[in-house]
Amino acid sequence: MSATDRLFFALFPTATTAAQVYSLQQDLRVRHGLWGRPLAMDRLHVTLAHLGDYPGLPQAVVAKASEAASRVKAPSFEVTFDSALSFAGRARNRPFVLRSKQGAASVEAFQRQLGVEMAACGLGRFVRPYTPHMTLLYDTADVAEHAIDPVTWTVAEFRLVHSLLGQTRHVTLGNWSLGETQAAQRELERAD
Repeated sequence: MSATDRLFFALFPTATTAAQVYSLQQDLRVRHGLWGRPLAMDRLHVTLAHLGDYPGLPQAVVAKASEAASRVKAPSFEVTFDSALSFAGRARNRPFVLRSKQGAASVEAFQRQLGVEMAACGLGRFVRPYTPHMTLLYDTADVAEHAIDPVTWTVAEFRLVHSLLGQTRHVTLGNWSLGETQAAQRELERAD
């Protein structure tokens, strides 16, 4: 049976940042002669952890992922992307992405913290290091890394996402706040 459903944790830009990235995406597409279809504005994200592809939505994995996410205690943090490039991949399907030349230390630190909680909840097989990036589109071109005007936003939440493969649809299964909002939520839960 082929996979129809994908699960992943991700960071999503604010609406203002998504609009900025979408505009940049169009500019870069023209500048580099890229023909790949750009990702829709509401699908722009930074993957934190891929939790697998499945033939149907695996409720046990969703439950473990939700438990892991609820255990994360982290402040909000800034994300900045200041370069664009093509990642190596299949010749006809190279991801064209934004990333940080200096590394995205805050995203990497958050991903490690999430990974600790995932492992504690039985999802350790999905914990892998990665290069934080935001995919804009897929194309055959191989664009060398180059500087862009920085794109920055403050991450205030992360999400568990159900992607319906082949349908270009993302469904948020849960979102968890970071920083003071998260602490306030815990205080309210304790008061109940």
